[in-house]
Amino acid sequence: MPELPEVETVKNQLAPHITGRTITNVSLLWERMVKGQDPTEFLTLVTGQKIMDVTRHGKYLIVHLGSGNKLILHLKMTGSLILGNKTDAEPPQYARAIIHLDDGQNVYFRDPRKFGVMKLVADTKEIDAKLGPEPLAEDFTMQYFSDGLGKRTAPVKAFILEQKFIAGVGNMYADEALFAAGIDPRRPANSLKKTEIKRLYTAIREVIAAGIKYGGASVVTYYHPDGSVGTAHEHFNVAHNQKKICTVCGGPVERIVVRGRGTYYCPRCQK
Repeated sequence: MPELPEVETVKNQLAPHITGRTITNVSLLWERMVKGQDPTEFLTLVTGQKIMDVTRHGKYLIVHLGSGNKLILHLKMTGSLILGNKTDAEPPQYARAIIHLDDGQNVYFRDPRKFGVMKLVADTKEIDAKLGPEPLAEDFTMQYFSDGLGKRTAPVKAFILEQKFIAGVGNMYADEALFAAGIDPRRPANSLKKTEIKRLYTAIREVIAAGIKYGGASVVTYYHPDGSVGTAHEHFNVAHNQKKICTVCGGPVERIVVRGRGTYYCPRCQK
């Protein structure tokens, strides 16, 4: 699933191309991706709207329209937004929606698994209420992190995936942060010592920053708007590296399941 670094990369690369442009039409090739309203009403409300800004909150991409409404795009597990134009012979494989712009550009919402979401809202209160501070934001403090961990007995991996606690951290970057901090993902959150909490706090921020630097991780289906791939996965130590050799200790990286989530870790480095 695209996580904070992937969606941030999409925002940074897409915004310069579409900000200031007007949506002339939206082709819904998979109408069920529109949530919260009738597809016909959705089309009426977005057509003719100028794109004022593109922002991100957690894993959500937010397109601000001239009407004041916000077009929420959630890539979910396999979504990508690909730039093209009206001269394209045909849309990319697995395109589920096409946003047509007044300068001839198209934005293709590509989604093999059909989990992606398009939703038009008056404001983002519903999303904001579900999300905690982001790992690189000022309000994600060491004290906030420590206080949250101390209240929970859930496995630390499961806890840091809770979006209401930390917005945007997903499976891949949680695995990488726990490896960097040398912490077993199954440890109860409230069992971490002060030094371990500090290591994990720093590691979360560092792996997210690195993920953004390298343009996100193209493990399976994630692409940049220009169709290229990110390279963050090339720098992963454990995520999606089952049966590979740990770059630190030389032991095998293993895959386990923590609260229903596939989890990669090094048993030697994360005792």
